[in-house]
Parts: sequence; structure tokens; C-alpha cells
Amino acid sequence: MALAGLSLPLSSFGAGILNRGYEEGQPGGDDYWTALRQQYMLRPDFINLENGYYSMMALPVLTAYTEHVRILNSEGSHYMRTKMSTDKQRARQALADFLECPVDEVIITRNTTESTATVINGIDWKKGDEAIMAVQDYGSMLDMFKQLEKRHGIRNVKISIPNNPKTDEEIVALYRNAITPKTKLILVSHMINITGQILPVRKICQAARQKGVKVLVDGAHAVGHFEFRISDLGCDFYAASLHKWLGAPLGCGLLFVKKEHVKSLWPLYADSSYADDDIRKLNHTGTQPMAVELGMMDAIEFHKSIGSKRKEERLRFLQDYWTSKVRNIPGILVNTPEDPARHCAIGNVRIAKMKPADMASTLMDKYHIWTVAIDTSAVQGVRITPHVYTTTEELDQLVNALKEMNG
Repeated sequence: MALAGLSLPLSSFGAGILNRGYEEGQPGGDDYWTALRQQYMLRPDFINLENGYYSMMALPVLTAYTEHVRILNSEGSHYMRTKMSTDKQRARQALADFLECPVDEVIITRNTTESTATVINGIDWKKGDEAIMAVQDYGSMLDMFKQLEKRHGIRNVKISIPNNPKTDEEIVALYRNAITPKTKLILVSHMINITGQILPVRKICQAARQKGVKVLVDGAHAVGHFEFRISDLGCDFYAASLHKWLGAPLGCGLLFVKKEHVKSLWPLYADSSYADDDIRKLNHTGTQPMAVELGMMDAIEFHKSIGSKRKEERLRFLQDYWTSKVRNIPGILVNTPEDPARHCAIGNVRIAKMKPADMASTLMDKYHIWTVAIDTSAVQGVRITPHVYTTTEELDQLVNALKEMNG
């Protein structure tokens, strides 16, 4: 395999085989998803319902990624000094095409945390500036703002998102009402990681723009999960992990910055290689694992072989499948909205008489179902994150386990 063409073509993924058995509008069709399940290397000793942390690569992507590692290792510094820059630009272009955004507004990072840190720590904060965030936002992001509070004397304004909002306006109003003349940045989760609730990001951005406030969107769980275009959101910054729902190699993320804001951001690591208004100045983090970026292109092709709409429909179907069977059972509380427009694959469920940690350990030790406990001031339960390879039979086992645990 030549270094000039490291990404495998779509035909390598057996797209013809994967397209058999699927009918539009029938995301529960067994034939197609049974064939797709064979593209993943799954453990036989437990059911993996914790794909939200890291979604494994499909076998064709894993094979291609392994080959990238092997070839780069054989070339060593010769590749890094003569070919890396070209491949890096090629990977950025592939990502920009996938996101449908200009290539000069996106860079490939290691994860959402690095991407958000680049923005949060890159802003020129002054004492008294304010930032708005939700208590449901990811802990690492909240920690960054705590540090800014100590370091620069900014004020952090926290709101709380209802688990089952009735309207978009109910959520938008929380952000709008928190804005003051001192507000400099709003952090918004595209999908709340602990409950799976999808927020009305476009409307929040519109409200913020009317007040002259910038918005940073944490899209860790959105890219490769459900269909959207960053350009349609109207946000100023967008951060995401590609090793989650897109299935890219571990340690791959993205940062989108509107061109007009690039110049005002300070890089985390000093860089004199690029102009102040070139987004690549924000991408200097030392020597980077290029096999990951090349593998990301393979993950995009595999995702395309499934189809964004088809994948989204399947993931939402799986969440609806199990939550609909336990939503109305006394003692069991689903912390994820029932409205299909407000959720996709991620769900959160609580058994009133059990602590989240006990729920998670019981599910694994007794029922061999892998999940994660969520125990915060806003949400208590276990997060359930099936993936495209998950079967309804596996979700039936989850439902039966929850019913038995509930007594």
C-alpha cells in the first residue's frame, strides 16, 4: 500500500453486502444490522452498552488503522519530514468535507477536552468577565472554568437544564436570562453526555448573538451520531470527539472556529509557523500520531457506507426500544426526554431504591451488562449507550434486568 494513498477505498468495506436487507424507514430490519454486526469485534462475555465513552472501530477501520501504524513505523522520520504535512492537509480536507464546513475553519485534535480547552483558555479573559454553563455540562469543561475563576477572576454562571423540558423556549430562556453585559462566552452541550438530551443549539446561538455573546458548543456525542451541519447551528466554536460515535481511532477529535474569531484566540502552545488568523496556529501540540488522522478518514468512509440518516434512525430506534418498555413502571425513572427530537442513542435510567453505583455493578456482575454509573446533583442513574451492532435481544436482557432489580 503506497503512502500516497493510505486510506482504503469504500469498496474495501463491502458496501454491497452491508446494503442488503435494509429498507428505508425500517431501522429495526434484522438482516441489515445482523450483517453490520459482523463488522465489529465484540466480546462474548458481556453486553457492551457503554459506547458513549469510546465506540470501538469497525473491523475494516481497525485493519486500515493497523496498516497505517505499520507503514508509518517503517518509514520513520522520513515520512514525518517529507509526507506528513500533505497527509495532514488531506485528512483536514476530508473532515471539512464531511462536516460541510470550510477547511480553514477546522483542525483535527485529540479529543473534545483538548478542543474546548483551546477555546476556553485561548480567550483573553479579564477580571469580572462572565461565562455561562450548565451544571449538566461535562466535568472537564466545568473544571476549566473553575481554573479561570481562580486565575483571572472571572464569574461562572451556572444554570440547570430540566430533564424533560416541554418546549425549546424553556431551555433557551435559561441561557438568555443569564446573559449580562459582562457575559463573554456561553458553553452549550449539543447532547448532554449524562442524559442524552439534545439541546436546541441553533436557537440558543441566535439568542446569544442578539446580545453579542459568543457560543462554544460541546459536540462530543453529536458527530457521527445524528445528522446536522455545524454551519446551520450558528455557533462560534464547535468541539467534538471522533472516537465516539464516528468510530475513529482513539485519540481523535475536532475543533471548528469561525474564521473571524481565529485571530483573537491565543494558542495553548506558542507557534510562530502560521499567521495569527490561520487556525493551524491552534494545532501545535507537538509530534502527533498521524496514523490516527489517517484512520479517521477510513472511519468517515465506513460511516458513509452505512449512511448518516440510516445510522441515526437505528440509534434512535434502539433507545426507544428499551426505554418504552420501562418508562411507565413505578420505581423506574428514565432521565432522558421521550420526545424523539430531544434524544438519539443515549439514555439514562434510575431505579429509585438503588444507588447508581450499585445499579452499574449489579448489571455487570449479575447480568453481564456493561454500563456506567452517573451520580451528580442533577442526574442519578446509569447511562445506557447502545451502538449500531447492538441487538434488540441484548436490550431485552437489559429490560428484564431492570425489572428484576426494581423488584
